[in-house]
Amino acid sequence: MTIFCSHCHRPLQAEMSCLPRRGKQAPSASKPFRSTKSASKARRDQINVELQALRSLLPISAREKERLSYLHTMALVCLRLRGAQLFPPDSAPPVGPALGTELLSLLPGFLLVLSANGKLVYISENVDQVLGLSMVELLAQGDTVFDILDGRTCEDVRKKLLLAQEQPGREVMFVSEMRTSKAFRLQHGGNQAVAVRGRFMALRWPASPSTTAFLALCTPVVRLPADGDAGSQDDLFQSTHILDMMFIDVTESVTYHLGYRREELIGQSWYSLLHPEDADLAAAQHRAVGELLGAGAAAETAVLRLLRRDWTWTWLSVSARRDCGGHSITCTSRCLR
Repeated sequence: MTIFCSHCHRPLQAEMSCLPRRGKQAPSASKPFRSTKSASKARRDQINVELQALRSLLPISAREKERLSYLHTMALVCLRLRGAQLFPPDSAPPVGPALGTELLSLLPGFLLVLSANGKLVYISENVDQVLGLSMVELLAQGDTVFDILDGRTCEDVRKKLLLAQEQPGREVMFVSEMRTSKAFRLQHGGNQAVAVRGRFMALRWPASPSTTAFLALCTPVVRLPADGDAGSQDDLFQSTHILDMMFIDVTESVTYHLGYRREELIGQSWYSLLHPEDADLAAAQHRAVGELLGAGAAAETAVLRLLRRDWTWTWLSVSARRDCGGHSITCTSRCLR
């Protein structure tokens, strides 16, 4: 009886070479060599050499370089590449290090530059005076502005940045808590509230997303009060409104904070004092209060700008709640300095 090969169906005696052989086989195009320990180590060593070379080029102190992890190194390299794309070396103004440090010390906050998609491009070195984190430590949080902001305000910030991008040169402002060091949180009881004011500008022509950046000054304000936190009574005033937000009463302390006399505000709409850019956020808070049926139910706190009597804007942290019976709304407004 003839035995046939299961591979080629020829008689087994006719062809023995068709059987798979044990031991090493020549690699095919679809089956490359498997990685060996030595090859993996060689690749790791090559990556380490490249990372060390990149680390040596970073314009930071030797002490900071020693503390950089691989992820920190790559984050800083990406930051520098984005900065080089927006600010080519031949277009940068010749400002010396001493002059730059002196100018930064005069600012009330730190400088922030973002790309069109919200990626961090530049953070001035004095950020540690505001957040307790160096630029390198801040990048550990992520490489976009949303990674360093309080998550509750990210959606509002996206809308503000989109508005600024659609209208280059238009200034937008928002207040949000930014991440801080553990030592800062222990000392101050939380993260740092920061007012961000900036605009999109075309750095080179023709203008395009790759040549446009958001330039902003970030100024610290007092810590945003937590819900239910009474805080200091000197920083707040209360107002009572009918359901369409017309003033029917306000505490006398409003004169200190906004400059108006009580009689000037009664009968006016709360919306007439709002900054136009904050109208959508205020309307959302108003709707949320209107949908709450329980007496004393409060909507989430909103940070808004109201017009003072001297035609300047002031930042307020506003919490609103329905009164008993549901026929009026009481707002507690805390001034942020």
